[in-house]
Parts: sequence; structure tokens; C-alpha cells
Amino acid sequence: MSVAEAEETVLIVGGGPVGLTARALLARWGVRTLLVERHGELSPFPRSRLVNVRSMEIFRSLGLAGQITARAFPPEYGRVRFRDTLRDRDFAAAAMAGVHAPVPESPVTGVVTSQDRLEPVLLGAADTPVRFGVELVGLAEEDSTVVARLADRRSGQETRVRVPYVLAADGANSTVRQLLGIGTTGPGALGKVTTVVFDADLDRWCAGQPAGVYFTAHGSFMPLYPEGGWAWFGPTPEDGAHTDWHELVARALGPGADVRHTVLRVQHWVMNAFVAERLRHGRVLLAGDAVHAVPVIGGLGMNAGLADVHNLCWKLAGVLQGWAGPSLLDTYETERQPVARLTLRQAVANAQLLSTAQSRRREQLQAGGKAAHRVELPWSDRYFAQLGLVLGVTYRSTAVLTDDHTRPEPPVDPRVHASSRADADLATDAHPATNPRSDAEAVPGMEALPATDYVPTPQPGHRMPHLPLTPGRSTLDALGEWFTLFTPDTAAWAPRAAAPWPLRVEALPQGSAEGLGLGPGGALLVRPDGHIAARWTDGPSAPATLFEALAALNGRP
Repeated sequence: MSVAEAEETVLIVGGGPVGLTARALLARWGVRTLLVERHGELSPFPRSRLVNVRSMEIFRSLGLAGQITARAFPPEYGRVRFRDTLRDRDFAAAAMAGVHAPVPESPVTGVVTSQDRLEPVLLGAADTPVRFGVELVGLAEEDSTVVARLADRRSGQETRVRVPYVLAADGANSTVRQLLGIGTTGPGALGKVTTVVFDADLDRWCAGQPAGVYFTAHGSFMPLYPEGGWAWFGPTPEDGAHTDWHELVARALGPGADVRHTVLRVQHWVMNAFVAERLRHGRVLLAGDAVHAVPVIGGLGMNAGLADVHNLCWKLAGVLQGWAGPSLLDTYETERQPVARLTLRQAVANAQLLSTAQSRRREQLQAGGKAAHRVELPWSDRYFAQLGLVLGVTYRSTAVLTDDHTRPEPPVDPRVHASSRADADLATDAHPATNPRSDAEAVPGMEALPATDYVPTPQPGHRMPHLPLTPGRSTLDALGEWFTLFTPDTAAWAPRAAAPWPLRVEALPQGSAEGLGLGPGGALLVRPDGHIAARWTDGPSAPATLFEALAALNGRP
């Protein structure tokens, strides 16, 4: 069989939100791609629901935030409610920080939406080839390239393409990860879950108290679209093949609900919890659920995958376009694998906290408690206030330079922090009920992580703080497919930039510069993914300062 020399430079495997976002990001860099998806169409199921504030910042940079928000629920749905059955009153509720209302740390607000509403927007964000119904069945590295075997699932016909790199975003059951023999660590499968999509008019119980999800003792309910539609999800019954799903939903709605509902679709899936041992195998890089499958509680999984490709795509573009050395790709795993482990710990803790709350309520009901009685939950109203994890991720790698120095930190014991009120909190004060022995043994250090607070900081490795540059324009709006140098003294720095790196110099108002800890000649160098690469508090130390910094962090001496 002949091998086609693909014009495309990156093969993307997987057409979910992570793969589609990678395609859009690479297109913005001018990198051609071919995306293959084993299913014949975009997902018809709601699946992932929450687009958090950091993901909306990414989508804003792609010009997609407006479209996504227009198709999503209004902000008041950024809340979770706890009930005995759907028809009962709340016994607890919690808001999702950065979704239920704006936060001062970002120019955007996250949204509650359904994946089948999000994916068409992402598909239309680039004009590069997409092949549905095509499955990757083989991989081999040859002559500094990757030869991929692709099979058309309808005709069975196989083709082979040779590309410089493969980006695998093919889900928790990743074919690519299995072909490469990459193992995983973590609890693994936490249980089988079923989602039932149905039509019903539930306004009498929900219109006045909107929420993105209603957790009940009989499974959970989610409104699917602003104009209607619902989904129920819960543990798959032992005899799932013979379950009367209509009756199950009726029982979960509550005795005497008397609501006519029509079951439309039923999907069975496994709630996984693991992190891949590697995010890279030669010229193959993995992202999203392929490297970190996490429980859905808290909405962390898809958003972590979007952050993966936001971190990766500018590095791929730099290597392919020649302004970065191949070693820059090593920093992808160094920076993102610790984030994956932190996300796994938090998501598992979220799932365990939810289970604890539901169990406590069932015990109270069995003891004669009334629906109106409030249950003291194992978290405060700030349970979903996870901005420390969403916005506070910090990178430590050779793509981040130490403060006021051009020499990169050595990639020894790479760590990730959440910018919280006290970094030490991240490793302490775990709730005993959230750290069962089996999980702790599976993932060392797994515990509930109170990464709630986010304190902006201009230190290298952190996300660039959101500050107004002009009315309606944020420092985050100055970022793009280039490095951005923020400085109050553009004259001192602009002549010192040099090819081949894409670079823009952005003037900082003096007040903003002082807030970032910069003197009159200071500067912040920000990477295309919005993380600070270097900081000079008092100005360039030599004419070649900026040139040397760009060369060092891009692995191009």
C-alpha cells in the first residue's frame, strides 16, 4: 500500500471539543491539519456541560465566545441544586464561580451549554479537512515522520499518510494511547453510568429556580438547551439491557409528578479516573481525555483538555515554522502532566463529596427528615469556586525563565501550583471522607484540594493577569499568535526585538505597570498561551536581553 505524503502537517485524531479546538488553534497559526473522527458525525449527546472562564478566554481569542454564549444558557443557570426528587424543594445549592456571575479576574464569563451545541461552533472555526467515519488503526515513526494507517469505517478501505506530528485527542479509550503502550495511573473505572435524553415540560419545578444540574437521590437532571430538552443521568442498573427507562425517569421525577415525558436516546458510559504515564511518545502528542479522564462532577475534564491544546499548539507551530527548537515540545508534558494529576485529585474529591452529600440526605430521610430540612454539606457554598485551579495554574519548565534572568529553570521536579490565598493549603486539610485508602494508594497524594481562591500575580509561569488597557480592552485581548511584551516604555524595548520570533510590544498604562510590580522601564514577556515567560522589573540589562530570552525559552540557541 502506498503512503500519501500529506500536505497537512499535523494529523489530529478525535473530533470532540479538544480535537476541534486544536484544529482551530493550529489554523490560526497557519498550520495545516487533517482531523479524523471515527464516528460518522459530531456527538448527538449533551455530554460535557460547563465551559469555564479560562476556556471562554481561549474561545474569546479565537473569536468564538459570542457564538458560544448566544447558544448557551443565561448566567443564572450557573448553579447546582440538591433535591430529594426533582419536584421537591432545594435542600442545598451552590453557585459556579465565573459562570453564575462575572468575576473581576477575567473579561469573560463561563457558560453552561451542551457539547452538541458547542461542537458545531468549533467545527466552523477553521477551514481545514475533517474526515468523519475514519479511524486510526496503526502508527509507526519513520524517517523523522509518523506514518498513520487510516481505515474508512463504512467501506473498510485503508489509506496511509505520512505527517511530521500526530495530536491524539481520541478520548478515554484512546486508540493512540493503546497503540503506543502508554499506561495510566489512578483509580480507573469508578462506575457505569447511563444518560437518558428525554422531552418533558418541567417548568413548574425548575423555571423559577434555574440550575445547570439538579442532583437528587434518584440520579441527576440537566436542562439541555434554553428552548427545552432534558437529560437524566445516574448509575447504570444491573439489568440495564432490560431497564424501563421511561419508568426510571418517572420515579426520579417523584411520586405523583404526573409529567408526560418521551425518552429520545439512551447512552451508557464509564466514569473513568486516570492520568496517562506519558503525554508524548516521540512525534505523537496526546491531549484531553486520552491523557486525563476525570469524573464529571465540577466540570473539569473537557476544560483541562482545552488548556492542554492551548499549551501545545503554539509550541507545535513554532517547531514546524522553525522559530522554536524541537526541545520546546518536551515542555508540554513537563507543564501539563502535573496539572492533569491535580485535576484528577480535585475531580475525584468532587465526586466523593457529592456522593457523601447524597448519602447523608438519604440517611436523614430514612430517619424521618423532611424535604424542607437543610443538609449540612461537606463543603461550603464556595465548593464550585475553583478559580485557583481554573486560573491559577503555574508552569515550571525551560519555557519559563526565572524572574529577572534569561536562564531557564532546570526541569527538575516540575510542579504545578494554584494561585490561592495560601499555596500550602493545596496539600493539606483534606477532608477525611474524601480520601479513601484505595484512591490514595492509586494516586499518591489524592485528596480534596481547596483551590478556591485565585490571586493574580505577575510572576513568571502564571497566567497574565486581566487588567484594562483601554475601555473594553483587556491585557488578555493583546495576546494572540505571537509573544507579547508588556511595558510602560515601548521605546526602550521595541528596537531590541528580532526575528524569527513573532512578537508584539504592548504599551502598559503606568498605573497598570506599577500594579504588576514593574518599574518605568520594566517588562513582562507573555507566551502565546497567556502565561508569563519572563519578567524584568527595571528594564533590559543589555541590548540582547529580549533576544536571548526568546531564544532560551523557545529552545533555539
